[in-house]
Amino acid sequence: MKRILIVAFSFISLSVMAQKTDTVFLKKLMETRPELFSAVLNHPDQNQIQILYTQVNRDAKNKPTFKTFSYNLDPHHYFYPASTVKLAAVIFALEKVNRLKSTGLTIKSAMITDSAYKGQTRVLTDTSAKNGLPSIEHYVKKILLTSDNDAFNRLFEFIGRAEINEKLRANGLNDSRILNRLAIGDAGESAKHTNPIKFYNGDHLVYDQAAQYDPKDYELKLSNLVMGTGYMDSTDKLVNKPFSLAGKNAFAIHDQQKLMQKLIFPEAFPVKERFNLTKEDYKLIYTYMSKYPTESDFPKYDPKAFWPTYAKMLYYGREHVTPDPNIRIFNKYGDSYGYIIDNSYFVDFKNGIEYFLTAVVQSNEDGIFNDNKYEYETVCFPFMKNLGRTIYELELKRAKKQKPDLSKFKMDYTY
Repeated sequence: MKRILIVAFSFISLSVMAQKTDTVFLKKLMETRPELFSAVLNHPDQNQIQILYTQVNRDAKNKPTFKTFSYNLDPHHYFYPASTVKLAAVIFALEKVNRLKSTGLTIKSAMITDSAYKGQTRVLTDTSAKNGLPSIEHYVKKILLTSDNDAFNRLFEFIGRAEINEKLRANGLNDSRILNRLAIGDAGESAKHTNPIKFYNGDHLVYDQAAQYDPKDYELKLSNLVMGTGYMDSTDKLVNKPFSLAGKNAFAIHDQQKLMQKLIFPEAFPVKERFNLTKEDYKLIYTYMSKYPTESDFPKYDPKAFWPTYAKMLYYGREHVTPDPNIRIFNKYGDSYGYIIDNSYFVDFKNGIEYFLTAVVQSNEDGIFNDNKYEYETVCFPFMKNLGRTIYELELKRAKKQKPDLSKFKMDYTY
């Protein structure tokens, strides 16, 4: 018994030491580039940075293992996750379609959304789709290409708030919740009601989903829910009291990266922990996560509004540049309330590089929320670019026993 306790204590001690070493590693790495990082490192409370970097190592059979490093990670320190929650909705919506396949429902079925509660809106057509009709597949494309808010809201309504949060827990994402639609002021009682939806294959009704109500609040132990010194209300009047984000979506950095790892490498997880996705589902997600808006015909985007690197913050920031042809970034970003978040899996086919990088940074120097005065251009985007480039340069030099076979991630962008 004594020997077992000694072994157990040694394991715990080693685990704690490993976590401490991981934290120091990223901090020291950034400290070697003071010209890039000193401004944010000197203001940790102001910029609220959290980082999770995971190296991927392959064995002789190309099986991956992970080694993770963190900086300032705190699952209970709240940040607004913005559009990063949309990746979970994409996965859960496709899983629900697979569960209902016996009805004849597919991701291509026409999805007609009705309304049944105050503030809800209907969707009968989608002019950005080739056939002019909304569908799960087309909403997925719009979310992954340009982070379309309405597309997320429609998937939120299809999955249902209760099922979304049940699936978060079932997948071990215990420091997260998805409570609200985005960009329509959805909160409180309205967020608990979701629309009735009908799905058609041609003129044939294959699935009829009634309006749903979810009474739960999904409480989490979170700090930092009240921020700043004031905010602009719905009439653009300044309210001189701190801004509360209680009752909003939450998506912890470690939960975001775990979701991404399970999506990218299902084979690295036990079968019972994998997503219920088909080969075609993975192809759809991988393709449109890494595809540039300018490579899409349906939906079609204005390249001035959505340039190639628009959504690839952890390497390009928000610069208008021609992307490196050897690199593809599979990611989901978010930006709101002064926060920039990006959750990514990075691949360089030429140099055999791959890694996961997830980060959040905020800048709101005047302490006022909803005034559209955040330092995205001067603080947040440069930080994201510099962090991504620094990790990439580290990976270029990092010795690997086995060069990875990355052919799985070479997607057909005419798809």
